[in-house]
Order: sequence, then structure tokens, then C-alpha cells
Amino acid sequence: MAAALLLAVTGAVSYSAAASPPAYAASTVLEAESANLSGGAVAENEHSGYTGSGYVGGFTDPHKGTASLTTTVQSAHAGAGSVKIRYANGTGSAKTLTLFVNGTPSGQVSLPATGNWADWSTLDAPVTFTNGANTLALTFTSADSGNVNIDHLVAATPGDPGDPGDPGDPGDPDPAGVGASLPFTTYEAEAGRTNASAIGPDRTYLSPASEASGRRAVNLTQTGDYVEFTLTKPANAINLRYSLPDSGDGRGIDASLSAYADGQPLPDLQLTSRYAWVYGEYPYTNNPGEGKGHRFFDETRISLGRTLPANTVLRLQKDALDTAALYTVDLLEAEETGAAGTLPSGYVSARDLGVTPNDSQDDTAALNSALQSAKSQGKGLWLPAGTYNISDHINLSGVKLRGAGVWHTVLRGTGLKGGLFGRGGTSSVEDLMIDGQNTVRDDAGGHAAIEGDFGSNSTIRNVWIQHTKVGLWVTAPTDGLKASDLRIRNTYADGVNLRGNVQNTVVSNSSIRGTGDDGMAMWSDPGAVRNSAFRNNTIQLPTLANGAAVYGGSGNSVENNLISDTVTAAAGVAVSTRFGEPFSGTTTVSGNALRRTGSLEPNWNAKLGALWIFAEPSRHDITQPVVLTNNSVEDSTYSGLLVSHQKQVTDLRVDGLTINRTGAYGIEINAGGNGTFSNTKVTGTAGGGLNVAGGFTIQRGSGNSGW
Repeated sequence: MAAALLLAVTGAVSYSAAASPPAYAASTVLEAESANLSGGAVAENEHSGYTGSGYVGGFTDPHKGTASLTTTVQSAHAGAGSVKIRYANGTGSAKTLTLFVNGTPSGQVSLPATGNWADWSTLDAPVTFTNGANTLALTFTSADSGNVNIDHLVAATPGDPGDPGDPGDPGDPDPAGVGASLPFTTYEAEAGRTNASAIGPDRTYLSPASEASGRRAVNLTQTGDYVEFTLTKPANAINLRYSLPDSGDGRGIDASLSAYADGQPLPDLQLTSRYAWVYGEYPYTNNPGEGKGHRFFDETRISLGRTLPANTVLRLQKDALDTAALYTVDLLEAEETGAAGTLPSGYVSARDLGVTPNDSQDDTAALNSALQSAKSQGKGLWLPAGTYNISDHINLSGVKLRGAGVWHTVLRGTGLKGGLFGRGGTSSVEDLMIDGQNTVRDDAGGHAAIEGDFGSNSTIRNVWIQHTKVGLWVTAPTDGLKASDLRIRNTYADGVNLRGNVQNTVVSNSSIRGTGDDGMAMWSDPGAVRNSAFRNNTIQLPTLANGAAVYGGSGNSVENNLISDTVTAAAGVAVSTRFGEPFSGTTTVSGNALRRTGSLEPNWNAKLGALWIFAEPSRHDITQPVVLTNNSVEDSTYSGLLVSHQKQVTDLRVDGLTINRTGAYGIEINAGGNGTFSNTKVTGTAGGGLNVAGGFTIQRGSGNSGW
């Protein structure tokens, strides 16, 4: 892209004569106030007419050379796309900022004077996106004149080759706005074609179907059994969620599974059950003799070596050399991985600092040394494609660490150990995979994939995590961490946990599945988690505990997440005093879609709701506002909303709650206190619309029905 690339004001996307309009597959509105803000850039709401909850200012002369907003957009394909910016410039003359794409300057943005927010700008030439997560940054560099406000960006990412797309108006984002925007397409086994047997739907704890997506899967038991899918988009890599039987000693078995594209063989998938199956009582063991086996599923991924076009029939088949007695196929994800990244500007290669991938040696000490050397040069450390073996913490203290992409750069743990550890400062971690070797939960001895203190305004982006104790465990005094575009799979404890005195931290646009404890949690102990958010994530199948949980704190929110298939001792979203300090401010649960959530807590024989507001009987009342707005509950195992248990919940505010199909009540309350309910609609309940005990007072507003 030319260094002199400019942005020009227009009412629709335009291109110079030399530029061909790219085919757009998707467009995404990126609200500026939700971006990672640094160097003096600040969210504001003083001037009316903005979209979202505000806009970003601070691009003023005192912050010249530092003020910046950085956001992330997913692209299903590599290639040319477009960026539009909604801004206001009341200075009377054109002003500039600089646009960076994936850390590389794309050119100066010229923003002529405006009278209001109605004017848009768009690139005169396409922006080049990579497959997967892409960062977009607007920065007030020393060469810019700044002094504008930014409302939002619209990123139109490239479409399939040959797809004419819509080069005119990039359009609106998904109107539902729920869950993560992900770079893969999911194919459920039960929706595929098969000659084998389907299992489920079944939510019975300790049954394999209860841990399958949608509570259904397909069993391949005989030679020749298959399940197949027709690809709706091109793909050169797949990720399979499956289950194999365990071995008698609990160490697991290995087995292949054959794959075909339009009848032609692909590389076999190499499967294992060593990271699945736990037994006995919490926190569980690997001893089958203790009974109560569960955690049935694991995942494996493979690059196919070629791109399969849309409409390819992809078959998974048990052939004669595929020796496992049973293959349970849950789902398959297919995507285009893009080429391995190359050395970005501002980074030094780990190879040049003595770190060699793929040599089967322990790289822990070499990586720690290389990070400090890169930092002393004022640069980040880049990890070329390959596998790096680690056996202890890789220390992050105000450093930048970046790989060649989640399909290309792998940090592989050793036993229970190996992960990234924040030790303060502003750090960034991007574009890599952390693949642990944990086979059991060991809270004292195991490592999280990423944990510790991340100082101020750190960034974690586009990281794939599996087989570790925890995915992301953030501790005090972290302030302003932005974590996005994560894939966290098959951890033995939480997927994400913000632990005590963490503030202004946002985890967004991430896929979290198969965790061994809460999918995402804010735990105010010691000290309150404050002003933090879980936003637009897709959370599936925590095998224990909640999809998302807030334990104490102030000003925190769970927003626009898609949460499904909780298994045991779990709600879809819990606001709870079961752990941590008392709530000290408002908690907001807004815009979430909960599907097949809620479950039995077997220790109490308690039937937990999809939404669960819980004042623990032996601990604290909830005396601060709990605000539930525009949430939807579909097919809850028990009640849609449960407020419990025999303590006080004194300020519950419910508006726009939709509950459709429950195994118990629509709304079930066993607590003191009071709440206001408006626009709350209940249908299809097994036990009735409302059951109230404990002296709770309901104030009914308008728009309620069914209870």
C-alpha cells in the first residue's frame, strides 16, 4: 500500500480508478469507546449524536505522539478490504491521524472539517487484511495534527474469491450482536450425513451427550461408519471435537481417524484421550477406579496441505486401521489459516537471539533471555513459525511477544508447567498458540497458559490455548488489559479469571469451550474487581460451573455473550456471593443469549437457573444494584431466572428479559428483598411462569407477559 494513502470524505465507499473494489464477506462496526485506549485517548460522551455508549477524544496537542485507539476485527479471508471512520472535526480545517493495520502504518488519514457526526471517510484504496484477527489503530503521531473525535470504525473484510460481495455500503453488523465473530465455520456432527448412530439429546450428568454441543453427537463404532459435511466456505485446516475411550490405567489411548475430501484421502487425524477423562470427586483424578468418569471430549487440529473449495464433501470415517472401539464426533470447525506471518516492523526475530524452534530442546531460558534482549533494543520479540518447548514461566515485564499466527507458532508446555507470566509493565502477546500437557487439575502445581500482573493497558490478542490448568488468570494490580480473539479450549480449571483488584479490563470476541470450571469469572478476592467486562464472547460446555460468573466487585458487566450447554453446578450467568468479597457497586448483565443452560448442583441438590442471582446463605446479602437488560433464555434446563437463597437481594432491575421453554419455572425466587420487572416475557414453562418465596417484593412495570 502506498505510504501516501489518504482518506476522503464520502457518503459511501469509493475507490480510485486504479483500485478494484474488493469482495466483502462481512462488515463490522467497531465502537471507538470499546477499543484499547492509550497515551491520552479517552472515552467521552459530552457531544450528542454518537453511536454506542460514547466516542473517543484526547487526540489533542498535549497528547501528540502518544494518543491512540486500537481495536480488532476478524477476517475469514486474507486480502483487500475497506475501513470507514465516523468522526467529528469542529476545528474549521482538515486534521490528520495515522492508520495502522496489524502494527504497520498504512498512511495518514485526512479528516476535513465537519459540522456534526454525519460525515464519513473511507480509504481511497483497499486495506490488506490477514486471515484471522487483525488490529486497526488510529494514532496521533508526531506527524499528525489531531484534534478530532472518533465515533466508530467500520471494517469490511474480504469475501470468498469470486464473490461479488457488496462494494457499495459495507452494511450493518449482525443485528443480534451476540457472541464472538470467529474465523471458522462450525459443522455439527448430528446435522451432517451419517450411516452411524446419533446420541442425545441428553443432559444427564456423566453421559457423553451431556457434554456435547447441542447435547447431541455421532458414534462411529463399525468399520465403514462415517459422518460427512458439505463445506460452505473454502478451508485448508480443520479442528475436530471428539471423544475416544480411556485406557484402563487412565493414561488414555491414541488412535487415527480417516478423512476424505470428495472421496480422495486426506491426512489421517491423530487422536488421543490422554487429555480427556477425569474421575471421582472434585478436583478429580485420572484413576478410573474412582468411577464417575466425565470430561469426555478433546480437540485436535490439522492443516490439510491444500485448500478445499466450498461444496467439497468432507468425510470422517472409521477405516480398518482406525483401531479405537468408539469414536464420538461432536463438531468440526473448518477455516483458511493464511500463510505464516513474517517479521513485523519493530520486532527482532527470536532466531537472531539464539532461540531455535523445532529442535526438541527446552527453550525456556533462551526465550526469557531473548525477551530481555529485545526489550533493551526497544523492540518486541517475534517467534517465527515452529514449536518452542517450555517447562516454566516465560516472563513478561513491559515486553512485546508475537508469533507467526495461531496455526504456525506453538509454545508447548511440559507436564503441568509452561506458560506466560505477567510481572507488571505494559506488555502485548499476539498471534500464537499455547499447547499445554496437563492431564489433571493441580491447582498448586499446574501453570496457567497466561497469568499474572499485566500492568497498565496491556494487550493479549489472537492466542489459542488448550490443555493448560487455566487459560487466562489475571491478577492485581492489572489495569486496562484488553484481551480479545482468544480460543480457549479444554482447560482443567477456569477459562478466564480476573482475580482481585483488577480494573478496567475487557475480555472480548473470544471462543471458550470445554473448561473444567467457570468459562469466565470475575473473582473479587482479595479486593474488588472493578469496571471490567466480558463482552461478545462465545462460551460453550464448561464441564463444571458457570458460563460466566461475577463474584463481588463494582461496575462490572457481562455483555452480549452467547452461552450454551452448561453441564453441572452451573448457570449460564451467575451473579453471586458464593466466593469473594461483597458487591460494592452495580453489576450489569446485558444482551446475552443463553441456550440450554442451568443445571443441577449435586452437592446441594439445587436446580440452578439459566440466570442465577445468588446471595450465599452463609455469606453476604446483595445490596448493590443488579441490572439485567435485554437477555434471552432459550430451553433452560430448570428455571429461566433463579434468585436465591434465603438472603437479601435488595435492588434487582430486570428489563427486556425473554424466557422461552424451561424445565421448571420462568422466574423462581427464594430470597428477601425487591426487584422491578419490565418487558419481561415468559413462554413454554414446565412449572409455571412465576414461583416466589422468602418475602421478595416484585414491582411490575409495563410490557410483562406470561408470569
